[in-house]
Amino acid sequence: MATLAQQSYTPKKFDLAGLQGISDNTLQVHFGLYEGYVKNTNLLHEQLAEQVKAGKAAGADPHFAELTRRLGFEYNGMVLHEYYFGNMTKNAGSQPGSDMQDAVAGTHGDFDTWKKDFSAVGGMRGVGWAIAYFDPHVQRISNHWVTLHEVGNVAGFVPLLVMDVWEHAFLLDYKPAERSKYIESFFANVDWNVVQRRLDAAKAGRTV
Repeated sequence: MATLAQQSYTPKKFDLAGLQGISDNTLQVHFGLYEGYVKNTNLLHEQLAEQVKAGKAAGADPHFAELTRRLGFEYNGMVLHEYYFGNMTKNAGSQPGSDMQDAVAGTHGDFDTWKKDFSAVGGMRGVGWAIAYFDPHVQRISNHWVTLHEVGNVAGFVPLLVMDVWEHAFLLDYKPAERSKYIESFFANVDWNVVQRRLDAAKAGRTV
């Protein structure tokens, strides 16, 4: 009898100490949370593999159904954190490349208008993610709100810039009502070179 192949993920390491406006203490807590998503993703893969092996993979089985639904939450929690940490740098200072500016101008008229819109999405009440996606079909960028990691992701769209606005991302540094200050700090740390590489890869039909 064939066995279900399992994928084991290892937490990635991010050298982000010394960010502007986002403390090292916040980062350490946040890294620990991210590692929990990696651990739970691996655990759920193992448990689902056991269910399949035991012949218990049935939609009517509440245990199997809940494990499967939970996998989407943990999986996306892991991946979105990797996008988030990956699009920040302690050596920020670069400006968005002309390609990125032209791309957002196509939907918002200019970069500043796009940035205000992205910040407004991140400032919405509730916890979740603000994500600038690239639509490979029409070659356009749009800003979206994603809650609970897996709710609101657009199938086939490619994340270019990901900002975590769950409260754990900023509460050690800012009051709940000061989310706008955190968003300003986030933009001060954006690695636009990474965002540009993601855009280039998306246009070429690849991922990075």
